[in-house]
Amino acid sequence: MSFLLSAALLAAFVAEPEPNANETELSLNLSLVSEYRYRGISQSRLKPAIQGGADFTNKANGLYAGAWSSTIRWTKDAGGGGNSELDLYGGKRGNLSAGLTYDVGALSYVYAGNGLAKVAGSANANTTEVYGQLGYGTVALKYSQAVTNLFGFADSRGSSYLDLSANPELGSGWSLNLHAGHQRVAHNGAASYADWKVGVTKDLSGPTLSLAWIDTNASRAAYTSVAGGKFLGDGRLVLNLTKTF
Repeated sequence: MSFLLSAALLAAFVAEPEPNANETELSLNLSLVSEYRYRGISQSRLKPAIQGGADFTNKANGLYAGAWSSTIRWTKDAGGGGNSELDLYGGKRGNLSAGLTYDVGALSYVYAGNGLAKVAGSANANTTEVYGQLGYGTVALKYSQAVTNLFGFADSRGSSYLDLSANPELGSGWSLNLHAGHQRVAHNGAASYADWKVGVTKDLSGPTLSLAWIDTNASRAAYTSVAGGKFLGDGRLVLNLTKTF
């Protein structure tokens, strides 16, 4: 599946017969983060980032589509260009039985002007994945598989990510955030790694504030930034302030 196919999927979702207004929901979000971490790896070279997105959901049939973007540094640090990430996604979620939920869809990560295809030993950073998730209460298990090369790694089609998370409520607007995942990079074994997170989120009656310790066992050789020699998978506290409209 390519970015164009994922875009077509999104268009198909949006092109369905217009639902009643009370069955649809559009939400916007804006975040300021002390550092943009994705699957444990810093995308912003351990620097702050600005993020925002929009989500459209049809509550009647569970179809959804959305877009999300963040400032980044890693594509330029890897010898290419660009300073932003745009995620386009769509899927369907619903209930399988009492308490058991599912979520399936496709997600394309677009790095405009990344130019990594021209860097020796690298591939275009643009990546498309398909995913499936099962949830029970506050616990979710998700599997994602790349149908293109993965994030600039050459010959990495078929890479996968397995993610287990739990977000139980603690009361008074607090929740606990637990996560463990494993990134397998196909045909690039030295780049495969595990990541984990322990954090808390506080609902501030509008915005939410979260603080988490994020760490990995990633290889320094595979994930050290050329710019400044920073290891992008080192353990750090990450602060996030998000407002949803």
